[in-house]
Amino acid sequence: MTARDTAALPQEASQVWDTSGSDRHADDQNAPIFKLAIIITCFNYSRYIRRAVESVLSQRCSQCQVLVIDDGSTDDSWEVICGLGVRAFRLANGGQRRACLFGLEQTRTPFVLFLDADDELLPGALEVIVANLDDGVAKLQFPLKRIDGDGNVISGPMPELKASRGRELAGRVLRTGAYATPPTSGNVFRRDVCELLKDADYDRAVDGIILFAAPFIGDVVSLPQTLGLYRVHDRNDSGFGDKLNTQALRRDLERFVKRTEHLRRILPGYGYRSGLIPAEHAYFYRERRLYLSVAEDERISLASLSGLVWQLWRDKNPQRMKVSMTLFFTALSLLPRERARRALAYRLGARTRSTRGLIRALI
Repeated sequence: MTARDTAALPQEASQVWDTSGSDRHADDQNAPIFKLAIIITCFNYSRYIRRAVESVLSQRCSQCQVLVIDDGSTDDSWEVICGLGVRAFRLANGGQRRACLFGLEQTRTPFVLFLDADDELLPGALEVIVANLDDGVAKLQFPLKRIDGDGNVISGPMPELKASRGRELAGRVLRTGAYATPPTSGNVFRRDVCELLKDADYDRAVDGIILFAAPFIGDVVSLPQTLGLYRVHDRNDSGFGDKLNTQALRRDLERFVKRTEHLRRILPGYGYRSGLIPAEHAYFYRERRLYLSVAEDERISLASLSGLVWQLWRDKNPQRMKVSMTLFFTALSLLPRERARRALAYRLGARTRSTRGLIRALI
């Protein structure tokens, strides 16, 4: 193995670490065809990247290929990656979406899992995943357990999923613009679904359009067993922790609107002519807009509160969830601003939530 500069790669790829085994470049016609590529993108995660890569390599899955894309890290991530014996590329920093697309170009596999560099797959996960993939699957999803920076488990599976297969989630997306989905590392996509990322230049991440377009393109397979670990630490891109992040809330709103516009443009190509809810009417948008009002100390109008509650109750949510969220939204609108912000920070936090915990946050 040698690390080398290469003029053959696009300009943004400054270095490549190549293995001499069967893991060849995508344009090598003699390269074996793997079923699943695990593309690990890394930006300044030298503390975690080794665990992410080894969680894949240790499973010795003959039908899987692993690629690591360093997105212009400024710490020693690249040095760590070069010692792991995997095929890897180093790019100028351009964001997760761009790094994932570059990785996609380096492989010909029909399915792809974009694994975040601070997350891990559990032993045996790849065998289960590969066994459930076929040409009719557009997306496969599985729960992840939350862990902290040191690897300690801090919550149960997210989200809890029941075993299923089909396109029923398409109806939910049309009605609400969203559905409960695992974070990026808990999803496997068919290659043609990933191609949609090329037109998502409004986003730097990949946990957007492909998640919500997949149910219209093919079957979504949900597995109930936890197959991975989602690491929660002070540098998560979600931006939510003990304190509210208004920038992250605004970003969520902007991404949702642009993603909905993108989805509306492509749905006719899959036989869906109309029916997608306007972004501003969707439950997710109304919910995040209420949260932003709390974070920015704005008055919450009765119209915005009632519109949010109406969207909550018109959808097929569990009765207990409808009641608890109605009470929570009402409390946010009535509580003194500082207490409302504390309650919201607790609600958006990554750890396991409970009524007792919420009361402690308020006190």
